Amino acid sequence: MSTVTHPGRDERMPAARAEAAIRCTDLVRIYSGDGVEVQALQGLNLQVDAGELVAIVGASGSGKSTLLGILSGLDKQTAGRAVVAGRELVTMTRAQRLEYRRRVVGFIWQQTERNLLPYLTARQNVAMAMGLAGTPDRERRSAELLDLLEIGRKADRRPSELSGGEQQRVAIAVSLANDPLVLLADEPTGELDDATSVEVLEVMRRVNRELGVTTLIVTHDPTVAEHVRRTVLIRDGRTSTEVFRSHGEGGEHATAEEFTVIDRSGRLQLPAEYVSRLELRDRVRLELEPTYVRVSSAQRAAPESAAGGRHAATAPAELSERAERVEGPEGVSDRSVLPERAERVEGPARQGEEQP
Repeated sequence: MSTVTHPGRDERMPAARAEAAIRCTDLVRIYSGDGVEVQALQGLNLQVDAGELVAIVGASGSGKSTLLGILSGLDKQTAGRAVVAGRELVTMTRAQRLEYRRRVVGFIWQQTERNLLPYLTARQNVAMAMGLAGTPDRERRSAELLDLLEIGRKADRRPSELSGGEQQRVAIAVSLANDPLVLLADEPTGELDDATSVEVLEVMRRVNRELGVTTLIVTHDPTVAEHVRRTVLIRDGRTSTEVFRSHGEGGEHATAEEFTVIDRSGRLQLPAEYVSRLELRDRVRLELEPTYVRVSSAQRAAPESAAGGRHAATAPAELSERAERVEGPEGVSDRSVLPERAERVEGPARQGEEQP
């Protein structure tokens, strides 16, 4: 397999790699039109370290595509900060944003027609993107990228002569043509079948591993999470939970730990299934215990019935405390905003404990 070179990357790396590749702080995006305001992002916080491969998962309308638009430089936040590879996005001029998209980030769209020009071959699509970025030795480097993505044998075919998975491999090559520090992917497997999706995701993992490019995949497909070590769930415009996966022998995922995210103001989102199961609504009662916080309904338990029984008591939930340093799958991440979560369920009579 060919080795892909990185001309010009060294000059960009020192400042960019010294800190997190992506940092969003209290990010807000409000859309206005016809007298109606829609708050797509509501104080979102996110940090992605250099070289990480992270999936952003959320339902339609959760704000994940809005986040990607801001990080790509195609949109601007209403409030808050977004810093990518050391660049403060909100202060960029129009010319700086154009340079940012050409030199710093790569982007993969879900739709093939947005990634590739139909009248150019795979090789020509990659070489053209390199030309826009001012990359030297385009013929050799485009061949290297296509070989890395295992599509080099079809370099002289147009998109219409390629399968969906092959088109997406070429699209990944195009997104890497400018040798980006950060790769952003919007539903890269959205139009592919399950088997082809797995192949494309494995290709993206290899690109992340071999080129060291920080990669952020946005998707509504929860199965994508199985192919990355860290998954961030966005709900109602905020980061809600994170899942870290460790690897066993042979690279297989061995364990997965889920954490609830708490922001700088102390706010957190309880998982929807917890709220529903424990019938939490309007307001809750908090009780501080030595090693955890007890969360229960504001309504006290109903009185004993004449038969000596008791009406179903409101079931409390317990969220265990976490030390300030929270380690990821390999013990390398500082994330003081990620408390460990656990749950204790009590019915009319004590039924035991459940651990998610």
